[in-house]
Amino acid sequence: MPNEGLGNLCALFGVTRQAYYESMEHFKKTSIAHMIVLTMIRETRDEMPLLGTRKAYFLLKPEFIKHGIKIGRDQLFDLLRFHGLLIRRRKRMVQTTNSNHWLKRYPNLIKQVCITAPEQLWVSDITYIRTL
Repeated sequence: MPNEGLGNLCALFGVTRQAYYESMEHFKKTSIAHMIVLTMIRETRDEMPLLGTRKAYFLLKPEFIKHGIKIGRDQLFDLLRFHGLLIRRRKRMVQTTNSNHWLKRYPNLIKQVCITAPEQLWVSDITYIRTL
């Protein structure tokens, strides 16, 4: 009686045998769906290697619907993170200082100044504001 052992095991964990079999069926369906999604992502990334997950989700959502796959953006992020397929964001650093130029560089006029009272020296800073 193999089912009797399964029934006892399910009772031990507080679930019914029906719930056990439904979870097994759900696992099979989701694993197949995940394989299909991963294949689609890999094919898309072959064409566009640095395509991010949000854009890939937007592009592939009609394909997911056509295949009857229900997956959201966050679940897609989790799936790709688990399989190591996330694309790292590039940090875009703006270079605001270029010291290697031919223009005159002014000397540091306050290097040797000893400040003994308030308002003997005023300093300002030029802030970089990006414009078009």
